[in-house]
Amino acid sequence: MKGNNGVKFALVIIIIGILTCLTFTGLTINGNRIIKSAGDMRTGIDIRGGVSAKLAPSGLNRQPTKEELNTVVSLINHRLDRKSIFDANVVPDFTNGRVIVDIPWRANETSYEPNTLIKETIVMAKLTFQEVRAANAEELKTDSKVPKFMYMGQNYVKVGEVVLTGDKDVKSATVEADPTNGVQVKLVLQSSGVQKFSDVTAKLAPDTEGGTSKGQIGIFMDEDLVSAPNVSAHISDGTAIISGGFDQASAADLADKINSGNLPFKLEAPQVNVISPTLGQNALDVSVYALITALILVSLFMLIYYRLPGILATIALLGHTVLQLLFISNTGITITLPGIAGIILTIGMGVDANVIIFERVKEELRNGKTLRAAIDIGFKRAFNAVFDANMTTLIASIMLILFGTGSIKSFGITLGLGVVLSFLTAVIASRIMLKSVADLDIAKHHWLYGVKLDKKVVKEAGI
Repeated sequence: MKGNNGVKFALVIIIIGILTCLTFTGLTINGNRIIKSAGDMRTGIDIRGGVSAKLAPSGLNRQPTKEELNTVVSLINHRLDRKSIFDANVVPDFTNGRVIVDIPWRANETSYEPNTLIKETIVMAKLTFQEVRAANAEELKTDSKVPKFMYMGQNYVKVGEVVLTGDKDVKSATVEADPTNGVQVKLVLQSSGVQKFSDVTAKLAPDTEGGTSKGQIGIFMDEDLVSAPNVSAHISDGTAIISGGFDQASAADLADKINSGNLPFKLEAPQVNVISPTLGQNALDVSVYALITALILVSLFMLIYYRLPGILATIALLGHTVLQLLFISNTGITITLPGIAGIILTIGMGVDANVIIFERVKEELRNGKTLRAAIDIGFKRAFNAVFDANMTTLIASIMLILFGTGSIKSFGITLGLGVVLSFLTAVIASRIMLKSVADLDIAKHHWLYGVKLDKKVVKEAGI
């Protein structure tokens, strides 16, 4: 084994070994969970149970329309998807004018407080934008009757009327990169809010570029002040940037609150219940056993049929599996039984690329090519077939993610992730290891590759 190839081979083995250890143990530093293990995955309602809540309009003196309830369902589903909760069930009840939501418990849940879960997962408040200013000394007195709102350690008071409302004037809020290498929130308004926002920003903008802002616009969820950005310029095109002091998490949280605040009315949860798992821990245990069994049987097939390349494919398959488990556990994706089925399916699919490649290598060896040439040609000629096969499956998984909901989306995510990882491990990890061991004299025997050469081919090739 040449020095350079030996280092590559050792590096692949070490990386897969480290990833395997992290999958079982995770990584905790100074009490902080830096990398979560597979045991930290958030499981769905079918496995872990969760909370069922009936959400009804608050302060609405009429029955909500079907369009309004469908809007509420769409916004709640969007928020849950942004939080990677794919096993929630959100259903409109048109007869009673409410929305029924089922949400799974978090993986690290200890208190099991249903009202807390609903409050943290679904913002049910109404979004408004209103001019604010810092409270003065007189207003800060304990006997002052002026309502004050706390944000970032500062007391604010409202000034004037509501400028914008989330249900009518706000289109979207997204997180994007800040030119100063931070993050910021981009706010896009509906046409109804453009002129109103232009008027208030013209009033509060500095007189000169780089001057001092004349005021702030508070973002309220009901009566909670969630942000109070200064107005640094007149904004007339309906697109505003909220920046300063954000990290990725806080920017995403503000964007989520703004987007979820597009509700046509405030929601309350008059009825919240704990629901039991539909299948339970036993179903999860059986699925885990099925995953392990599939991994063992697929590995045995590769070892028996492809011998030395099969050993290397098994190592790559282990890397593929632990990478998939680590990704799911550390992104907070809710894993359901269909999602686990997607992982098991991709274990079988994880070696299909290796099968195509190894068959091409065997064909080249039978034609009298040297081992090194057979490996190079085999990978090169098999690449298009491997790419096409994975791409078609990836397209199907993307469609499941885009148009599916709940457990269907969970299955699509695990399937798509598995396809991408299987392609990478077969094309990169398997190739590095196979080319590395091919330099060893002991590894050059064709029997180790499942090939028995014809005597005529051996004589003609001089091997």
